[in-house]
Amino acid sequence: MSKESEDKGMREEYDFPQSGRGKYEKSYHQGSNVVVLAPDVAAQFPNAESVNQALRSLVNVMDGKSKSP
Repeated sequence: MSKESEDKGMREEYDFPQSGRGKYEKSYHQGSNVVVLAPDVAAQFPNAESVNQALRSLVNVMDGKSKSP
């Protein structure tokens, strides 16, 4: 067994000055749902905001709140 594998401590070259404790705590407490999209569906959406926008539009249509031109 090498000395490196025996040493479980932090290496001196690790540097975390820009990191912050609890960086994602607020969003965690607000709640989040992780939904795995099928690959063919995911290919249609470049990011989370586009998925949310499409789902909001669908909800509006389902509720009869669709804006008519």
